[in-house]
Amino acid sequence: MATRHQSRESVISLLYAKDIGNENIEKFMDEIFEDKKIRNKQKEFAQSLFEGVVANLEEIDSEINQYLKEYKLDSIGNIERAILRLGAYEILKTDLDNAVIINESIELSKSLASDTAPKFINGVLDAVKKSK
Repeated sequence: MATRHQSRESVISLLYAKDIGNENIEKFMDEIFEDKKIRNKQKEFAQSLFEGVVANLEEIDSEINQYLKEYKLDSIGNIERAILRLGAYEILKTDLDNAVIINESIELSKSLASDTAPKFINGVLDAVKKSK
């Protein structure tokens, strides 16, 4: 059975695909989750995260942009952007523990993003958490 970490990893893949122009990625969600053996409650969790980020994208991006000092969201890497969007959505719109959300985002950035991403993502999401 998949873990929430694996579910989040899949959501990041979906957000990344959507961000680079695959507007119809939702049609392949079930196949992607099945391929990664994300089923039942973890599949529901992943779907709700993906749909929540997409539905609240404008608000999430606006919130994140407030805390980007040298950059704007559209100038950072696509994976980093997907991780930030997911983390910010979870902080702003779910009842999950913020420390867990930020830790998960850092861990995901360690395995998926650049070497400097974990510190960057930690800083931005911590600022989002403090503003909540």
